[in-house]
Amino acid sequence: MSEALRVGIAGLGTVGASVVRLVTERAAELTRQCGRPISIVAVAARDRSRDRGISLDGMEWFDDPVALAKSKDIDVFVELIGGNEGPAREAVKAALDAGHHVVTANKALLAKHGLALADAAEKRGVLLNYEAAVAGGIPVIKTMRESLAGNTVLRVFGILNGTCNYILTRMEAEGISFEDCLADAQRLGYAEADPTFDIEGNDTAHKLAILTSLAFGTKIAADDIYMEGISNITQADIRAASELGYRIKLLGVAQKTETGIEQRVHPTMVPTASVIAQVHGVTNAVAIETDILGELLLSGPGAGGNATASAVIGDIADIAKSRPGFQHGPVFGRPAKELAPCKKAKMRAHAGGYFIRLTVYDRTGVFAGLARRMADNDISLESIVQHSDRDTGSDRKTVILVTHETTEAAVRKAIDGVTKDGHLVDTPQVIRIERAG
Repeated sequence: MSEALRVGIAGLGTVGASVVRLVTERAAELTRQCGRPISIVAVAARDRSRDRGISLDGMEWFDDPVALAKSKDIDVFVELIGGNEGPAREAVKAALDAGHHVVTANKALLAKHGLALADAAEKRGVLLNYEAAVAGGIPVIKTMRESLAGNTVLRVFGILNGTCNYILTRMEAEGISFEDCLADAQRLGYAEADPTFDIEGNDTAHKLAILTSLAFGTKIAADDIYMEGISNITQADIRAASELGYRIKLLGVAQKTETGIEQRVHPTMVPTASVIAQVHGVTNAVAIETDILGELLLSGPGAGGNATASAVIGDIADIAKSRPGFQHGPVFGRPAKELAPCKKAKMRAHAGGYFIRLTVYDRTGVFAGLARRMADNDISLESIVQHSDRDTGSDRKTVILVTHETTEAAVRKAIDGVTKDGHLVDTPQVIRIERAG
């Protein structure tokens, strides 16, 4: 039997501890599957005295993750520190420079430095695996990087943040406010004390940037993603969506358009009957549309110790199965030097259906004014729903407009016109409607 694959792990939080536990418990099974043992020989973390509920017997301890990354006693460096700079970046770079394979769950690091790290890995002939960086335990990276050879990806979209999906699910199911749902999510550990990174779309954007590169062969361009969060979603939006046959989800969407690559993260109306609308709670889902296969939907646990650890172990196992002299595939599906610049699409040119919620004064001429502004911008309406506002009194009306396909620019121009006419009581709510299988 081949010699053991020697693994060093930096970061012993929830995921790191789960990796150590599972590799230890399932050592015999992993050996059978990989044809060689996997041995965790060293670890690095900030607190040596902390009880993590796992045995570290026989593992060398490093206070400095960079020193672990450079160690000649490991074959694979697993980075579970987090963050796009500092120790995480320094350690991964040091490991690649030392000729070690790297496994990481760090989407922020890849979104910012993925191109440079991929180039370094490919020059050294080592693997940089990152299945756990996107959608937790769902094998979307392997699917896109390896299993869709020959397919042309047309669009990739999905629910990539469990915190947001949990909040929106509970808002709909229980009729409670965004603020109350967020407080509960924090209490249950689904949301951080500072939830901004999740609820404003940053986490989803980092993951989407990685999927975009894999889908379209472009350089990672996380700064080019149009981003809206869910903090302005109200019960009025949830109720209106339900009445119209839709459900609100925070989606990350990437697709090719005539003006470039469209990357966007925002609350989205999806048909209630669609498969992705049935993804509830902290579950993630990724849909991939291709010219040969059609639409493929992958769904499962997007976070948590075991789910993420499963993806990390899968990446380690792939390395264990490889053999010396084997030519590894490129990190992002194409050689790093051949990835094309990501030409950013004009968001105002985005075409699709739109949900528009307006709170207006209940007076003569308002509806005629709304209709005129829509007609002036060539916006065709699929439906109009109106009712007295339940929260602000009967002197005001809530008007819900659902458009046929139009452009973002036309919708914004029409709303600007309605605002200038003085009909609006509150800030308008605009939510895009996404075609979903």
